[in-house]
Amino acid sequence: MHRRVFIQNTAIASIGLSLFDSLIARGATNNSLHINAQRIEQRIFELAKFGVDEKGRGYRVAFTKGDIEGRAWFMELMKKAGLNPTIDAAGNIIGKRKGKNNALKPICFGSHIDMVPDGGNYDGAVGSIAALEVMEILNENNISTEHPLELIIFANEEGGTIGSMAMAGHLTAEGLQQKSQSGLTQAEGIKAIGGNPDNIQSCIRKKGDIHAWLELHIEQGGILEKEKIQIGVVEGIVGIVHWEVIVDGFANHAGATPMNMRQDALLAASKFVIAVNEEINSVKGTQVGTVGKLAVQPGAYNVIPGKVTLGLEIRDLDATKIEMLFKKIEHRASTIATNTKTKISFNRQPNAPIPALTDKALQLVINSTAKALGLTTKFMQSGAGHDTQEIAKIAPAAMIFIPSIRGISHSPKEFSTVTDMQNGANVLLQTILRVDTQ
Repeated sequence: MHRRVFIQNTAIASIGLSLFDSLIARGATNNSLHINAQRIEQRIFELAKFGVDEKGRGYRVAFTKGDIEGRAWFMELMKKAGLNPTIDAAGNIIGKRKGKNNALKPICFGSHIDMVPDGGNYDGAVGSIAALEVMEILNENNISTEHPLELIIFANEEGGTIGSMAMAGHLTAEGLQQKSQSGLTQAEGIKAIGGNPDNIQSCIRKKGDIHAWLELHIEQGGILEKEKIQIGVVEGIVGIVHWEVIVDGFANHAGATPMNMRQDALLAASKFVIAVNEEINSVKGTQVGTVGKLAVQPGAYNVIPGKVTLGLEIRDLDATKIEMLFKKIEHRASTIATNTKTKISFNRQPNAPIPALTDKALQLVINSTAKALGLTTKFMQSGAGHDTQEIAKIAPAAMIFIPSIRGISHSPKEFSTVTDMQNGANVLLQTILRVDTQ
């Protein structure tokens, strides 16, 4: 973030907080409002029923039958809440609630309900169901906001933040032809859920179209639980860069080739994996690096591996740091190649998500809101990608994290307690009300 922008955002936050503090003194904060935690939990269980496969595993993958049925169920709830849901050209579900001044730009919030294969019941679902709960609490208490409100359920978040990418104007014609996990292309999948990929431009929001975007989400890591912190205030979402790494050696007879005459690609690849771990840990910070893919050729007991293909990933909130770490790894790879008489090459993969900083003013509002509710907080980065990463490019955006038990996510064992969901939803509700007064 540029210095000028940071100063401006901090000043805005200070003004906003001062206004809110004066409203507290006059009892105008609606702190008497409380989320219905049991309703949230019940709906988590109801949504989990959609997309279960024959082995009892969750499979509400975007564009599949389970996703389509889950979306229909969610839209019925939105209709009952008076939100008159519609589906935009990218397949995003949008429900609107009028404000006192509909000339104002909307405050938008929500998440996604699609899941990874054999995933958990809380990723995306908590933020989506909590967003609906906010709308219902406002209805039940006859509270009108100054700004109009929009609940947005983005399409195919797990398959590459497709819906939010389209809304931010970054989904290309080539991207629409990429295959999704469902087996359909993105364009075919969007049609299957009621969108119109031929008119994808119609769903684009420009800078200034959204007053603020907020997303409640499970942490998907173990930091909050380990430190016994109730609310994470997300400072930004990391950039993610992938490289395909090719190690070329020489395949030869494993019995007849002496050890000192080998060009073993797997030996070089093994040294490379260790080097990645060492270089990532050699620099202070929260960056992570992973080699999560490895293919060995020809793959026989009695043949020295002649070629190995690896997948390298580096994540951090600072794009320059990612590049610095890669240069260090690349240098180590050159040394390994020389010592093992192999060749190591890197192919950078396209369309890497760039780091996205969240809005400083919104961060401060979330933090003070949580503290006003008696909750502990921690400023932190998100190591996973989210729709907020795309929306941050076109609007002030922020995220609220709640703990993930044992740091487990993208797994059937994924779990967040009803108390944590209640805390997060209450912070979301009160943050929306505070942002609405600014």
